[in-house]
Amino acid sequence: MAKIHPQTSVKGSDHLTSERETFTIWMKSLVFHGNGCTVFNSKGEVVFRVDNYQTRHSSEVFLMDINGEVLFSMKRKKLQMFGCWEGYKWIDSKFNKERPGFQVRSNCNIFRRNRHKNCHVTLGCEKTTGRRNSYKITGLEGKSTFKIIDNAGHLLAEVIKKQSLSGVPLGDDVLTLVVEPQMDHSLVMALVIAHGLINQKL
Repeated sequence: MAKIHPQTSVKGSDHLTSERETFTIWMKSLVFHGNGCTVFNSKGEVVFRVDNYQTRHSSEVFLMDINGEVLFSMKRKKLQMFGCWEGYKWIDSKFNKERPGFQVRSNCNIFRRNRHKNCHVTLGCEKTTGRRNSYKITGLEGKSTFKIIDNAGHLLAEVIKKQSLSGVPLGDDVLTLVVEPQMDHSLVMALVIAHGLINQKL
């Protein structure tokens, strides 16, 4: 397999920048015989990781930075036919279990004939206004590529297959994540992970 990125790490990183950022998602864990994924920035440094160790299709998944600090925990909601995950943002090793930061729900329709497979994202309720923001994750069934867009249709992030410098695809387990400016990278990555969980990619 072609080299993904050097196995270097970065001690800390900003999760919000004013420029478009590109990441490489390797759908493999750094833990031997583990399940999960590893995320590199454009410099080849590990910035995010998910390690489920020897458990696949777990009901709870943790997005961590390279130091093992939990950024988001995601829990599968029970009794949801087409898949629903809630994400909780961790701050100083704590989170509010009564108030998820987001919910990702599959909009799968068994009667629909087209191949579009979308997910609806509901973000946490704002304290001051009581309003809830929402995004949409749109893609094609069976494909690894998808987009995250807001209510106005503006592109927030996109996942595509990663290619080598010569234009050769590196495989279904190596993806490129492009995040638009002023987006929280950790939140976007948590949404990408939730989408992967719904589609049984993790």
